[in-house]
Amino acid sequence: MITKHTLFKLALAVAFVVISYLVFSRPTYSQGIPHIDKVGHLGSFFCLSYLTYLAFRPKWYWLSLVLATYAMLIELVQSRLPYRSASIGDVLADFAGIALFYFCLWAYRKYFSAAHLKEE
Repeated sequence: MITKHTLFKLALAVAFVVISYLVFSRPTYSQGIPHIDKVGHLGSFFCLSYLTYLAFRPKWYWLSLVLATYAMLIELVQSRLPYRSASIGDVLADFAGIALFYFCLWAYRKYFSAAHLKEE
């Protein structure tokens, strides 16, 4: 039987593959809105944080360390690709996505605690 954690691990693996493909491939889209890629970085790392949390329930520092390392690795590889460029702003947006996930998790837990609700 497939468990929820197995599905979350599969979703996380798919997300890593898709995000890696997108950040390492040649961009085929125009950037009509300045810095829209930062929104993509923030959203991607929010989702990676969420899926990692659901799949493994790691301590906050392990999740943050692993995803921060992945963020820096992405920029290192992009700095070596002729059709890409590295950006400290992208890394900061990645870190912001991780921080936003933990802020949302904190707010969610505070709400459940204040409302005296139980998770199933």
